Amino acid sequence: MTIRVLVAEDQAAVRAALVMILRSEPDLDVVGEAADGEQAVALALELRPDVVLMDVQMPRLDGVAATRRITEAGAAQVLVLTTFDLDEYVHGALRAGAAGFLLKDLEADTLVAGIRTVARGEGALAPTVTRRLISTFARPEGGDPAGVASLTQREREVLAAIGAGLSNGQIARRLVMAEATTKTHVSRILAKLELRSRVQAAILAQDLGLALPPAPPRR
Repeated sequence: MTIRVLVAEDQAAVRAALVMILRSEPDLDVVGEAADGEQAVALALELRPDVVLMDVQMPRLDGVAATRRITEAGAAQVLVLTTFDLDEYVHGALRAGAAGFLLKDLEADTLVAGIRTVARGEGALAPTVTRRLISTFARPEGGDPAGVASLTQREREVLAAIGAGLSNGQIARRLVMAEATTKTHVSRILAKLELRSRVQAAILAQDLGLALPPAPPRR
């Protein structure tokens, strides 16, 4: 499957470097480039890419506001790039529904892997800051803690596994079910809790102190 990517970065040299990296991958297709937040939103709504690679510090409309507009419209998954691991923009971007964020000093293969992860509907967080991020931030805006009561036992287990940072494949193995079933549970959880991204679900699970279900016994 080809992953369609929109690159939103105001610095021309950085944008060109990102595009060059992505176009070297056979499964990635750069469908557009944006030099500011307003253009990023307009192109996302027009082109409907799978992933928007979004710089947080953008002219005209900052990356946080642009992310919120894109995710509210359901136009694409947004993967945020930032220079600092816990600046004020990261907090806002995750609240706005970003599927994750990576640091700009990352290796090319990490960037590509992050895009592929987000395109699969899973969260991508810079590993050096994931634990600090989840422990620092409070409950996501728009999240409905009361809605947790409406979750089935299985959905609560999946939510706890998301909070532990497990991928869909890892959740499927942990809870002994098909990966397609896991994806269905994740979609239902986001809908019931009024969350825009898997990352928001992870933060909520941590905030609620949900315990990861025990691993199945080895045969």
